[in-house]
Amino acid sequence: MPSLQPLKLVAGLELRGARGDVQLYRIELPGPKVTKEIAPDAKVRLTVQRSQFNELATRGHISDWREAFERGGAQATGIEQVLKLIVNVVERQEERGRLRKAKH
Repeated sequence: MPSLQPLKLVAGLELRGARGDVQLYRIELPGPKVTKEIAPDAKVRLTVQRSQFNELATRGHISDWREAFERGGAQATGIEQVLKLIVNVVERQEERGRLRKAKH
């Protein structure tokens, strides 16, 4: 999302497999720079089922990600102020999208 590009942030991503295996990634913004490692300096941690993440990463829109978080398929934990900032940016982006559609 372009609005989050200037944000300097390290996030941890935990992908859970169907057989109980877990893959850990460190995501550094701006970039993103993604490495397969534990992120001890993460301000935000995301937990998602691997199959759902693959679907969201390839075809998901902002609304799909929001639905995944609202239904519990994806979870975010971390510093409350950072989480609120991300939610506010996403909400503004969705609103801009709705306004663009209404104009056309």
